[in-house]
Amino acid sequence: MSFTKGMDVAIVGMAFRFPGADHKDTFWRNLAECRSSVVEVPPSRWEWRPIWGDPKLEPGKTHSKWAGFIDDVDAFDHEFFGLLPKVVQSMDPQQRIMLELAWASLEDAGIQPSSLQGRDVGVFVGVTHHDYKELLAAARARIEPYHYTGTATVVVPNRISHMFGLRGPSLPVDTACSSTLNAIHLAIQSMENGECRMALAGGVSLILNPARHVSVSKMGTLSPTGSCKTLDERADGYVRGEGAGMFVLKPLDAALADGDPIHGIIRGSAVNHCGKTHTLSYPNAEAQADVIVAAHLRAGVPIDSVNFVELHGTGTAKGDPIEFAGLQQAF
Repeated sequence: MSFTKGMDVAIVGMAFRFPGADHKDTFWRNLAECRSSVVEVPPSRWEWRPIWGDPKLEPGKTHSKWAGFIDDVDAFDHEFFGLLPKVVQSMDPQQRIMLELAWASLEDAGIQPSSLQGRDVGVFVGVTHHDYKELLAAARARIEPYHYTGTATVVVPNRISHMFGLRGPSLPVDTACSSTLNAIHLAIQSMENGECRMALAGGVSLILNPARHVSVSKMGTLSPTGSCKTLDERADGYVRGEGAGMFVLKPLDAALADGDPIHGIIRGSAVNHCGKTHTLSYPNAEAQADVIVAAHLRAGVPIDSVNFVELHGTGTAKGDPIEFAGLQQAF
């Protein structure tokens, strides 16, 4: 296995919204203080008591009443973005939040959004859930002219490109848990291929109804204790959580030449699929090892220089040992 060294990419701007943290500094402080932002599902999302029960024995029940939630997902300054209320009412909150984070990440980078109009700037957004569309359908809401553009996944990045007049690629990415990582990977490839000189890349995930809570409980992958115990013999599943984030990415050479702030450098990335396994959601240690090796070869980073690894870490009896075996094999 051999790869040509990829482009070094600088993160010159960033903006996040996570449970218990509306700003990147708060997020890092929560991590440093080992603070959990998992809570009981608030009534503003759904009433958890009527669907609380044994998912293996009762239809429509879940044994989890916990998740991590972003504050004020129903809030949006439509006047700031020049949008009419009737347009915003049909907009998935994921569109609204990513518009806000696109602006905030450019602000963090010291880039005036109006200066990008007409330039080949790409937008790549990981988005996998469609809860708002399901809520509208369940409420039998009247179909308005803006319903399609308000709920279509493709419009999450396209809304940003349209708002700021960006002419690079504008793509949604849905690969479930890895959507945001793959969005960043595609953004880097696009810059390497000369399709854009700069990119906004990130992802968003909101939990607005209990359907997937029930589904993953029945799959046996959702923790009944409300905590994810990765690489622990007590592991009993993961806990769902909301999140949204946006990076402003530029080739490192360009970022240095422009005097941009640099939060971090991405030296290489790789992607693959587990292929045929025991079930659709079952991981593959060999495939995971392959993609780790490929990323390091592409980055030109010696494996023995790595001193920190972040895991997927589902906290399941099946997933964690296989992921750990993949890391061992790769190293």
